[in-house]
Amino acid sequence: MGKEKNPRRVAENEAMAKVRMLRTSPQKLNLVAQLIRGKKVEKALADLTFSEKRIAADVKKCLQSAIANAENNHNLDVDELVVAEAFVGKNLVMKRGRPRARGRYGKIMKPFSELTIKVRQVEEQA
Repeated sequence: MGKEKNPRRVAENEAMAKVRMLRTSPQKLNLVAQLIRGKKVEKALADLTFSEKRIAADVKKCLQSAIANAENNHNLDVDELVVAEAFVGKNLVMKRGRPRARGRYGKIMKPFSELTIKVRQVEEQA
């Protein structure tokens, strides 16, 4: 009896990590995600380490989590991993404001984002 096992959300040769509530706009986060799409994980980690963008440290953390998931949960070889997908989504927006001239109110939007990274194992061509 009991419940059936949930099907995997990714393929057999893939692993995924997701981070929510990143305190930056999706547009800025997407610039950093573009840096790592399609690259081998060692090169992607090096690029994120030396990136001057503030949010690059959080993206690196997410990538390291995806690599750890691939190694520990799905028994994939870390040396053959490639960043298959890195996509960004919107999250909530905090609305703040400031008083402006002539009794007006200036809106200040403080957006949050979420990031999903999928790594895939590809065999080396000899």
